[in-house]
Amino acid sequence: MIETKAWYLSRTVWASLVTILLAIANYSGIAATGLPQDALTDAAVNIATTISGMIAIFGRLQATSRIG
Repeated sequence: MIETKAWYLSRTVWASLVTILLAIANYSGIAATGLPQDALTDAAVNIATTISGMIAIFGRLQATSRIG
């Protein structure tokens, strides 16, 4: 892992940012406000957060370049 790449080219960084944004939306109630199926919306946000976190982990494990 000698090569470097810009931070915005990293799948790990993007998946982590999505995870953070989804978590903030969920905790602040933005994700479910005003929607008729609040429980379904919460479940969808939680699933998306989980998938995004998994992408971050697998992205880091498969990385071939450093972020620089």
